[in-house]
Amino acid sequence: MRSAVLKSTSELLRRSRRGYSSSATPERKVAILGAAGGIGQPLALLMKINPLVSSLSLFDIAGTPGVAADVSHINSPALVKGFMGDDQLGEALEGSDVVIIPAGVPRKPGMTRDDLFNINAGIVKGLCTAIAKHCPNALVNMISNPVNSTVPIAAEVFKKAGTYDEKKLFGVTTLDVVRAKTFYAGKAGLPVSEVNVPVVGGHAGITILPLFSQATPASNSLSQEDIVALTKRTQDGGTEVVEAKAGKGSATLSMAYAGAVFADACLKGLNGVPDVVECSYVQSTVTELPFFASKVRLGKNGVEEVLGLGELNDFEKQGLENLKGELKSSIEKGIKFAHGN
Repeated sequence: MRSAVLKSTSELLRRSRRGYSSSATPERKVAILGAAGGIGQPLALLMKINPLVSSLSLFDIAGTPGVAADVSHINSPALVKGFMGDDQLGEALEGSDVVIIPAGVPRKPGMTRDDLFNINAGIVKGLCTAIAKHCPNALVNMISNPVNSTVPIAAEVFKKAGTYDEKKLFGVTTLDVVRAKTFYAGKAGLPVSEVNVPVVGGHAGITILPLFSQATPASNSLSQEDIVALTKRTQDGGTEVVEAKAGKGSATLSMAYAGAVFADACLKGLNGVPDVVECSYVQSTVTELPFFASKVRLGKNGVEEVLGLGELNDFEKQGLENLKGELKSSIEKGIKFAHGN
């Protein structure tokens, strides 16, 4: 069994290399801030085997040298360096094309994403201050929760530093899309690899709005009750994992996968691959709210186009109205924190 797994992994790496000629692929540096944590470690592994990454910079307050040594032994091209402590943060960031931020404390049973706010907000503010100084042109992929607030915090930090570019700041909501695809495919009896479901709004509870009416392939086998249940399960996916792990963790592996998927899309966009579209929480005029998750076309400058919501059914229209108050409050909370601390 073990040899079969190793063989399939080796084949994956070979196919990846064939798909991206090293001579034609630009050199790209990716930095992961919080690389020794529950999300950071599997994310480091996944970015190490991504053929678009030539340099992988791993940073955390402790434990990073071990993670860097471990993943550096993998026979894929990316060169890995580990950095530890605030005095090495600048060097870790220097020259980065993409910065992924999973840093912070994870959610525990009974905690909401909002409970994480005071700890993670301060961490994000400090890291973004360093990004503004050392790699102001990097695409910033925010994973640290609550994303609904941490993205506005990052925006305010960058504005204060004079480096803000709304095209280069993303809240990673890809896990909501991954869950919606998986749950929809399972219920509809469709091959999950062929399924797509846009998810809009934010990245917490009722602010997560999967648009199953726009799912492809469409399914006529799902009742309205099924759609309501799938929507609720997508919204509560994080809680489902926290409870299943019984106090010993949160959604780290699936989040690392989702983070790697979105970072890969960003790299493809930077490299000029056409029609790269993912859902992300960005500065937006799609609604009256200043930040909102919807489909985004990625390109050489980050966001090339923020796409509209498309046609919503009555259930989705009501969901959209229901989420606006909570999302607005989370955005304002982030902005207030950025200015008040």
